[in-house]
Amino acid sequence: MEPAAPEKSSGNAMLKICAFIVDKRNLFFLVFILLSVFSAFSRNWVKVENSLAAYLPQSTETKQGLDLMETEFKTYGSCKVMIANISCDQADKLVKSFEDIDGVFRVEYDNDESHYNNGSALFNITFEYDEKDPAVMPPLDEVKAFIEPYDAYLSTTLGDIQAELINKEMQVISVLVVIVVLTVLLITTQAYAEIPVLLITFGAGAVLQLGSNFFLGTISFVSDSVTIVLQLALSVDYAVIFLNRYKEEHRDKEPREAVITALTKAIPEISGSSLTTIGGLIAMTFMQYQIGPDLGVVLIKAIILSLISVFLLMPGIIMLFAPLMEKTQHRNFIPDIPFVGKFDYHSRFIVAPLFLAAIIAAFIIQHKCPYVFGYSTLETPIKNDVQIADEMIADNFNSDNLIALVVPAGNYDNEKRLIQKLEACREVKSCTGLANTEAMGGYTLTDPLSPRQFSELIDIDFEIAELIYAAYAVNDEDYAKAVNGLTSYKVPLIDMFMFIHDEIDQGYVSLDKETKDTLDEAYRMINFAKEQLQGESYSRILVYLNLPQESQETFDFIDKMHEIAHTYYHSNIYTVGESVSQYELKKTFSRDNLVVNIVSILVVLVVLLFTFKSAGMPVLLIAVIQGSIWINFSVPALEHDNIFFLSQLIVSSIQMGANIDYAIVIAGRYTELRATRGRCDSIIETMNASFPTIVTSGTMLAVAGILIGRLTSDGAIYGIGQCLGRGTIISIFITMFVLPQILLVGDTIISKTAFIMNMPIRTKEAQGLNRVNGIVRGRINGVVTGTMNAVVRGDISAFVEAGNITGLTEEEAASIVSGMPVQINENNEKEAGDDEKN
Repeated sequence: MEPAAPEKSSGNAMLKICAFIVDKRNLFFLVFILLSVFSAFSRNWVKVENSLAAYLPQSTETKQGLDLMETEFKTYGSCKVMIANISCDQADKLVKSFEDIDGVFRVEYDNDESHYNNGSALFNITFEYDEKDPAVMPPLDEVKAFIEPYDAYLSTTLGDIQAELINKEMQVISVLVVIVVLTVLLITTQAYAEIPVLLITFGAGAVLQLGSNFFLGTISFVSDSVTIVLQLALSVDYAVIFLNRYKEEHRDKEPREAVITALTKAIPEISGSSLTTIGGLIAMTFMQYQIGPDLGVVLIKAIILSLISVFLLMPGIIMLFAPLMEKTQHRNFIPDIPFVGKFDYHSRFIVAPLFLAAIIAAFIIQHKCPYVFGYSTLETPIKNDVQIADEMIADNFNSDNLIALVVPAGNYDNEKRLIQKLEACREVKSCTGLANTEAMGGYTLTDPLSPRQFSELIDIDFEIAELIYAAYAVNDEDYAKAVNGLTSYKVPLIDMFMFIHDEIDQGYVSLDKETKDTLDEAYRMINFAKEQLQGESYSRILVYLNLPQESQETFDFIDKMHEIAHTYYHSNIYTVGESVSQYELKKTFSRDNLVVNIVSILVVLVVLLFTFKSAGMPVLLIAVIQGSIWINFSVPALEHDNIFFLSQLIVSSIQMGANIDYAIVIAGRYTELRATRGRCDSIIETMNASFPTIVTSGTMLAVAGILIGRLTSDGAIYGIGQCLGRGTIISIFITMFVLPQILLVGDTIISKTAFIMNMPIRTKEAQGLNRVNGIVRGRINGVVTGTMNAVVRGDISAFVEAGNITGLTEEEAASIVSGMPVQINENNEKEAGDDEKN
């Protein structure tokens, strides 16, 4: 039978809750198993959005234009196929082969340099189905199968090829991160059986995280890719803290009692630690660019689920593995590092001012960081099949920079003049709209034709043409034309073809088979163009630029396009394309960057104020981590290495929220030791005690970031991983070799800015022989304020923070006193040593 918890603590509400968690562990095992089974299925119900443009604010032109185009126009599925090392004759023959594939609408190819160059042929294939219609995939698969024997490269946006490739990369990264975590835990734990305890706890949180995304409906591909790896790196500390607490309590308690006591102490400690991480992530939810809130919410949920796993599942797992942990203990592989503490102490007056100069320089340099807002100028360490195909096509043929210009429909003359004006610009390669799309006989789709011209065009009798025009005039309620004469009556070609097709379908017009076949084929081609270029209320003009996808010249021309369009249309003009999206991301970046930095600093500042009860300490700690962030983003500025803008927004939040924990560990331990020791001894002992925690958490986060940055082909994910890995390494270095010096130099500032929270306190009283263990403020036959671990014989009336007063027998007291390193004198104040003596 398991021993009961101490009677004296049984009335404590927290103790009762923790005892319930431990005693009902089988119930929690069952709940977590059921939730894990559900999550195994629900993770497949999560929709993943692969477009960065989809997360632009609703107020942006691109977002409004995309929504408008989705309702107004039809975009047919298409692909580009480049076949290398073939002759022109072979390429000509392949056109017919592609056209014979069921589901292919047309194949665009001719022998000019735009389709045949350097022994390679480029085929633009358009399918009969909308790009979002699942029916488009079988013909695409047939095209892939057909080109397999050739030296071929296929580029398309159909399907989720890019997402599938990224998922495969992240699976590899996840496996490698797990191996690194196992290695780190093997070194930093003190028993081999501790490793499965930690892995099961994290695994449960990870599974619940994947399954619970279902309740969010749709998440971004960034969140879907990096959350699990970041969840492990950010939250593994929580399980380590609880496990270390258990080992401390287990020295003199049975497993059940040790787990309960450890849990009561770990819950506030871990919750406080998580607040800084969550605070940094909250800052991301204030971004206008909605991918920030998307990733922020998913990561906050991941942290909360990790906390739930630690608080509700891990106690039972520890009880399960407790006997095995005792049998598999091994020596501590983490050495003490007194030389670091000594270096920090002796270099305090040199390093502190040098760091101040360094962060001032970093602040200036990081403003010159070359942020980019698209993938076209990014170089990732590896390339997937899609990127290789795109690059091969771009190397042999000019890549297209397409911008869709959406204008109000109904005025073909204005549309024609607008196209002519745009084509006269040197920045424009070509334009495609209804007003310049050739139909037949040299006419464009919007050219107005008289009955005579129409009869000659499709080779029908003039009298029949007049009857058709009269019917059109009546249908258009233009009765004057129908009655007074049709000789000068002109109708745009596209409108007349649509009208005739509807009349034939309804049986009002009958034509001979040859004429009907001609009209059907013409209607098929015209309708194909109309569905893509004209909607109910808007027309779309496709503008192909001679400019790179991302450059200031391109952004300036987008503004110029608006000016030109406004000369013909007064309102409701939209430009949509990769360049436009990047231009708008650039506009939102400055605001988002400022907001993220301010919010993350303020949230973390509030947490630190309550943690340290000092105005000076939070400022010093935030200065250290913010300095690390500035140094981190000074590196790409010095290397002239383009960096995706999202990396700065996300990594600065994570770095402020997560890396601040390293500083808290050192500052907290130093503050505690300074109550009884001098500066030198305090900083040496602080570094010895903090090193295992920092090296465990820091190594995992740094390696996770580096692996993400080195093993992914996606530009956004690459940037996040690269900056997070580098930033974590910088933060570890600064917290180990700069922060201690700042604490030593700022020791006086910290103490003079300390304050006491005015809140109700509960004074504990005891008589007789007692042990005091905790931060004490009160009278013990004399006033005592400080951290005590002492045996007191006498009356006690004191507030005890983060500790307790325990009654002792004479034997227990004798045992404790004989092993105590610090002598406690009854009826006297406990005095701290002077700095100089240490």
